[in-house]
Amino acid sequence: MAQGLEVALTDLQSSQNNMRHHTDEISVDRLLVRRGQAFNITLYFKNRGFQPGLDNIIFVTETGDTVYLDSEPQRQEYVMNDYGFIYQGNKNWIRPCPWNYGQFEENIIDICLKLLDKSLNFQIDSATDCALRGSPVYISRVVCAMINSNDDNGVLNGNWSENYMDGVNPAEWTGSVAILKQWHATGCQPVRYGQCWVFAAVMCTVMRCLGIPTRVVTNFDSGHDTDGNLIIDEYYDNTGRILENKKKDTIWNFHVWNECWMARKDLPPGYGGWQVLDATPQETSNGLYCCGPASVRAIKEGEVDLNYDTPFAFSMVNADCTSWLVYGGKEQKLHQDTNSVGNFISTKSIQSDERDDITENYKYGEGSPQERQVFLKALQKLKTGRFQGPHWADSQPSRPMPPSQDSPRSLDTPSLRPSDVVQVSLKFKLLDSPNMGQDINFVLLALNMSSQFKDLKVNLSAQSLLHDGSPLSPFWQDTAFITLSPKQAKSYPCKIFYSQYSQYLSTDKLIRISALGEEKSSPEKILANKIITLTYPGIMINVLGAAIVNQPLTIQVIFSNPLSEQVEDCVLTLEGSGLFKKQQRVLIGILKPHYKVSVSLKTVPFKSGQRQIQANLRSNKFKDIKGYRNVYVDFGL
Repeated sequence: MAQGLEVALTDLQSSQNNMRHHTDEISVDRLLVRRGQAFNITLYFKNRGFQPGLDNIIFVTETGDTVYLDSEPQRQEYVMNDYGFIYQGNKNWIRPCPWNYGQFEENIIDICLKLLDKSLNFQIDSATDCALRGSPVYISRVVCAMINSNDDNGVLNGNWSENYMDGVNPAEWTGSVAILKQWHATGCQPVRYGQCWVFAAVMCTVMRCLGIPTRVVTNFDSGHDTDGNLIIDEYYDNTGRILENKKKDTIWNFHVWNECWMARKDLPPGYGGWQVLDATPQETSNGLYCCGPASVRAIKEGEVDLNYDTPFAFSMVNADCTSWLVYGGKEQKLHQDTNSVGNFISTKSIQSDERDDITENYKYGEGSPQERQVFLKALQKLKTGRFQGPHWADSQPSRPMPPSQDSPRSLDTPSLRPSDVVQVSLKFKLLDSPNMGQDINFVLLALNMSSQFKDLKVNLSAQSLLHDGSPLSPFWQDTAFITLSPKQAKSYPCKIFYSQYSQYLSTDKLIRISALGEEKSSPEKILANKIITLTYPGIMINVLGAAIVNQPLTIQVIFSNPLSEQVEDCVLTLEGSGLFKKQQRVLIGILKPHYKVSVSLKTVPFKSGQRQIQANLRSNKFKDIKGYRNVYVDFGL
């Protein structure tokens, strides 16, 4: 009888396998392979050679193919690309914010695995947790809960208070690597601070690092329905100022989450593919602050009884909105809008810097019979309670927000009133671009569409907003008395000085101007508002010379103080995977009014291919002047 084989050495061929599996940027010293693709190993025996036909070698492995994308361009974008854009602003002025995902940077794979080991699931039952790690549904919920720190020592603390003295203003971050490395270096203490786009960006890094196709998605005018009735209620006072919401329903100017690609064997056929995961701590799901995975197709079809957290995801893109006037302890219904929630749902295009609008993936066209049918189906399922939904309570960032806006940098809500026939309309119009540091000039347009004279009293106000809809204190008010002849239009000029709004402005740079008009001897009210996003000039980045691996490269960064006042504590931050080993910080100090600066830095690129530089300038007056530059790095000789 032949002597049994004894293994002397196993060569995992890590370098060759990792290159074929596109994991060589992570490591070439240990085997990292992806699902659904062959790899080679070599066994060396010490007692005799392998004899085909006589010897049998049995490998016991367990693999799956539940996250496989059959499109190579999609795999390159959603797994391999280590930079991208997160869309912010408002629905009529969408701006890309550059972000360094950096999933292949040094130690990131180990930090991601550490994150899994720090989860409550692993702490409670490590054996079961490890056994379930092959399931993308399971692992995505674990990661989602670990990105925020509400239940555990997760990666990020959320903060919507505008007080960031003991941490970093969320608007200042330009990448995930610095956040994940800080979390790991401090013994897994939560990093201060994050908001929705930071949570989503860090989750994208972790999921791409773990090999799950992931993209970052922005929803403009995003609903946050806390009680599960698919209605967002907004309250106004008699000046048109939006009020703190007792129910804590909100419409966020924009909200950011992730989509991850996976099979859903736990759902009926047809509901696999892109799934919503939202790591921002808004509501609890099975006792933890996480949301999803919720099938995007299930959201579109109103199948809110399918796991996980589909009702909440549905409300973010397709809730209705009701406006109420609060006065004298009473509430008067002004308007109900079926199409204001969920607009221009956006993500970065495949292998392009352009924006993809994916709204049609989430819902049928607003105003279409299919959209209303789906809404009513979802509402009926919620009312009958045929599912175990999320806990519609314990809202974290819970505050209301404005209705809408117009022009390249502002959104506009037309006159709202209960009458089906609007006889008088009010609308705001900007007279010039709303640039930071300058006065805001606009007019209120009043139009009498009736054949009768109209005497109007219009209360005007302005207040700052946070991107989650939180109203701050009003800083400007005015009253206009307008008499309109039949069919007449008039304009009322308005100006808000920089000195009036500068000290009240939030980091989000949002100002809401509103008008509440009433006709003489009539109880009816007319509401109009506009949200203005103030803009900064961007940072210009120039690459001086050819970019070649392991060759010195000079980067020129040009920026200026956009304000007519001196700013202090200026810091320029740069990063870029494959270009800088770590985040670069340049202390600038004081910048005089409108002063322009040019800074040159030297670096040595260490990875070839398409790369991106991300830059941010902060000061005591502003926090997030951004810029980016794409760079192609040649491998060289």
